[in-house]
Formats: sequence, structure tokens, C-alpha cells
Amino acid sequence: MSVDHLLIIDPQNDFCDLPEILKPQGQNPTLPVGGAHADMLRLSDWIDRNRQHLDAVTVTMDHHHRLDIAHPSFWRNGDGSRLRPFTSITSAQVKEGEFRPAPGLSAERAISYLQALENSGRFTHMVWPVHCQIGTWGQCVHGTLQAALDRWEDETARTVFHVLKGENPWTEHYSALRAEIPVDADPATGLNHALLERLAKADRVLVGGEAGSHCVRATVEHLVENWHGDLSRIVLLTDAMSPVGGFEAAQEAFLEASKSKGLTISATDKIRLS
Repeated sequence: MSVDHLLIIDPQNDFCDLPEILKPQGQNPTLPVGGAHADMLRLSDWIDRNRQHLDAVTVTMDHHHRLDIAHPSFWRNGDGSRLRPFTSITSAQVKEGEFRPAPGLSAERAISYLQALENSGRFTHMVWPVHCQIGTWGQCVHGTLQAALDRWEDETARTVFHVLKGENPWTEHYSALRAEIPVDADPATGLNHALLERLAKADRVLVGGEAGSHCVRATVEHLVENWHGDLSRIVLLTDAMSPVGGFEAAQEAFLEASKSKGLTISATDKIRLS
């Protein structure tokens, strides 16, 4: 009998383009991904159709302080004014004084981080809107998906395994497996061996979540780097992920690269567990 493990990356309210009727009064997603709400509805339906045969579920969750290197309050413009979200920052710009960390934060440490990130060649540093702040509605799992996970737990007497990521304010943590630049003094930013071991036990790891251009992509790339065996056992559910607006090409490149490496690319309606 095959073992199927569903890995859902960051299916949180702040990333979902929820219709008005589903937003609590006074609450709005801070970084909504176009198509994410529909993704979560399809994934919820898939879980309900297959829950008797679904063996394990892991949900990863962004888990940020308000003061975070990827949030506006961490940074200032050169004249001391507040930074706008969706600003990209390079180490050269900080050295030249175009941007600087907020008072009390180390410019030297920030520059060191930015240089390391640039050397990795994976991402240019982006300042996002404050999102998935610890303890907020935006950090919670999409409601319809949460209900489907509850039904899976009730019927199978198994527990959804949760992975929190992003609490360290000095590094971006797109991937559920490690921060972009691990912090030596913080083991939580290093490679998550426990999660790797859990996923490796499965015959198939089915992956969905948000966003395909960033956190899904980063997690899968790190999973592939540390995977032993047939990469076709990793299944990317293409109709259960969407890219951040403006980063559509990044998701397409990620899916193409994954396919070329041998990962399985499929829509949810093509996967039926038994």
C-alpha cells in the first residue's frame, strides 16, 4: 500500500484573495495572491474526496514579527522617511545610503545579510507588506481548507503536522525547510531535518499552497536538493498554487525546471488516491 503525504505551503488568510463575504469586519488580507482562494477551494474538495486514503498532512505557516527584515518597519529611506511595501533593496543601495535599517538596527548586519542573499542567486531582497504577523487573523489557515483538514482529522484519527517558519527577524524564510540565509545562533533557521524525514517516509509527496513563485518554489527546491530517490514521487498540484502578481514568470520557470528534473506535474482532478 502506498503512503501519500500532502504538503500544503502557507495556506494563510493574508495570502488569499478572499471575497468580501469571507472577510471579518475590518480585516483584509495584506498580501493576497490572485487565484489563491480558488486554489484553496480546489484543494479542500480534493481532500474531502480522498481523505480516507490520505495518510499524512503537513501544513507550513509563515510566522512573522511585525519588525522583520522583509517588512517596511525594519527599513527607512535615506531621508529617514518610511519605506513603501514592494520595494526591492540591494546591499549596494544600503552602502550608498539610499536605504538604511531603522534606528537601533545594525546596518552592518543588514548589509551582510543582503550580500549573502545576493551571492546565493535565489532572490533579490523584497520588502513586503506586513503579513502573517504572529497572533493575527491573517496568519490563520484559509477557513474552507481548515474545515476540510478538520474533517480529515476527525475521520482518520490522525493529526495535521504544522511547521512554523519566519520568526527570526534577520532572515527571510520562504522555504519550509530552511531560511534563505540561516542564522548561526538560531537552529530554527537551519535545515529542518525532522520535516525532511517525515516527507521521505512517503511514497508520494503532493504539494500545493501559496505562492508558487516564492514559498512553494523555495520549499520544493530545497526538498529536491535533499531528496534521495525518485523525484517523480514529488507531485506538484498546479491548480492548487498561484504566483504573486508580477512574478508569474518565476512560477512558470519553477514548474518547467521541476518537470525537467523529473518531478510529477499534475492538476488535482488527475490525482485520485486509493
